Amino acid sequence: MKYKRILLKLSGEALMGERQYGIDPQKLAEYAEEIKVIHDKGIEIAIVIGGGNIFRGVAGASNGMDRVQGDYMGMLAT
Repeated sequence: MKYKRILLKLSGEALMGERQYGIDPQKLAEYAEEIKVIHDKGIEIAIVIGGGNIFRGVAGASNGMDRVQGDYMGMLAT
């Protein structure tokens, strides 16, 4: 086994699946199955989930919000 411990960063957009917003339960279940395979090999996993599916700075900017403030909100969602 090459790694004992990994950090997995999942994009918020990847969790949306075909949805326009939020989290697709089916997509989440698919990722969980894949993560379990890795876990069952004895590898420790830390997971960071992005917040781009909750808030994106570009979207806020198009509605008159300061782009930097919008990006900060997206980072806080993460």
